[in-house]
Amino acid sequence: MVLTPQAVQLTLYRWAGKWGPFKVNIPCGECSLTVDVINDTLKTELKGIPVNLEIRDWLTEWWKPLAKGGWHAPIAMVEGKVVSQGHALNRGVLTEAIIGAHVARSGVSGTHLYGKESCPHCVRAKEYLKQSDTKYTYHDVVREPRALYEMLGRVKPIVGPKTPITVPQIWIDGSYVGGANELGRLLGLEVQPNPDRGQNSMSANG
Repeated sequence: MVLTPQAVQLTLYRWAGKWGPFKVNIPCGECSLTVDVINDTLKTELKGIPVNLEIRDWLTEWWKPLAKGGWHAPIAMVEGKVVSQGHALNRGVLTEAIIGAHVARSGVSGTHLYGKESCPHCVRAKEYLKQSDTKYTYHDVVREPRALYEMLGRVKPIVGPKTPITVPQIWIDGSYVGGANELGRLLGLEVQPNPDRGQNSMSANG
């Protein structure tokens, strides 16, 4: 879906290393667990996204993450920003942070529809694409966490951070279109009024 981007920098400061007379000899269980979470997430949810992983010893270089607000290992940083510290890394937090950094520097190619199964407007958008014989890739934002984070990461810079994000969200040949109504008008199809448009927001009640 995306053009070749620069790798996202992921840095983990683990409870290890040496500072003066102090040396860490006991492995940190949560640091080891965090490494496992990172490696597995890179192979699954983040597969195909270029990530440069660097693991460093916190005690040896404690001042580096401290300048960014990181003081309690394990400290996970994405593009120099602390996303987790003091406990084992949550893979959802990691996925969101990596994808957010990734979409900020990569474009979209092809035709894509982000939606959810229960959304009538998504069904309508699919029908519009079918009528126009347009091939596209469908992404279910409920079943695929990566799809949700990609959609939010790409749409919010366009519509603004405070605007509720609804589905579907559509790109045609790499260009952002919007929702089903915008798609229908773009394709020259008759668009029916949608009084319940706001009911398909990606909010908790959407």
